[in-house]
Amino acid sequence: MLSFLPAPVIGVINSILLGINTLVWCVLLYIPAILKLIIPIHGFRVLCTKVIIAIAEAWVACNTGWMKLTHGTKWEVQGADKLKRESWYLVLANHQSWVDIFAMQRVFNRRAPFLKFFLKQQLIWVPVIGLAWWGLDFPFMKRYTREYLIKHPEKRGEDLRSTRRACEKFRYTPVSVMNFVEGTRFSQAKHDKQKSPYQHLLTPKAGGAAFVLDAMGDSIQTLVDVTIAYPDGAPTFWEFLCGRVGEVKMEIHTHDIPDELKGRDYSTDAEHRRNVKNWLAEQWQAKDERLERMLAR
Repeated sequence: MLSFLPAPVIGVINSILLGINTLVWCVLLYIPAILKLIIPIHGFRVLCTKVIIAIAEAWVACNTGWMKLTHGTKWEVQGADKLKRESWYLVLANHQSWVDIFAMQRVFNRRAPFLKFFLKQQLIWVPVIGLAWWGLDFPFMKRYTREYLIKHPEKRGEDLRSTRRACEKFRYTPVSVMNFVEGTRFSQAKHDKQKSPYQHLLTPKAGGAAFVLDAMGDSIQTLVDVTIAYPDGAPTFWEFLCGRVGEVKMEIHTHDIPDELKGRDYSTDAEHRRNVKNWLAEQWQAKDERLERMLAR
């Protein structure tokens, strides 16, 4: 509706709308989050979690609202009709831009359980939104380097134990556990440095997805494979705010997760590590071919 305005003006308007929207919904979200913290009754905490998710979905819906108001982006989405709100999903996607998160939230919102990401422990201190992530039960992870583990072998397996503790909260309400398995946003420089075997993707890292399957294999039955393409090139966040994203393509494919990949210890089981990596490589090869097709048409 307002896409006729100059791009910098749209960018300023959207920055303001995003800021106000985030502040308002975060403040509302803090109320059930704090109640959940101070009242240690399991049923009450589950109820608070459901209220928090409803608030977060309204937050995403309002973000989608200003996107529709100010953007003229063409959206081409396939497979969203296969999503179900009462399911537990492992969601894997390629990663090119911070816009990916807004795109996925727009498509998944109220079609699937709310997307939850694994975050670095330090991000809990991000003003306003860090506390909101905590209230939403986003798992905050402290990862140890190989060098640290050599000096402190007693910390081995702590990643998996932390993941299991975090994922325990997901057993009582449906969830979409999201992972960008490439570990970083795609760039040609990173692609060349890795010598990635894929044309449009970086080499996937299996650890994060494996930890979820190790911890929640009895709950998560379905992989949701999301492929995002920007035919005009991956946009920066400012370009997104300015409405300079001409087209977004997204394909969503669901697959059953093989039983042999669930409930084992990725950190100590060499055969399991090999099986997870091979499975993920198959998914990534298919995704690379899919991206080539999506960008070509």
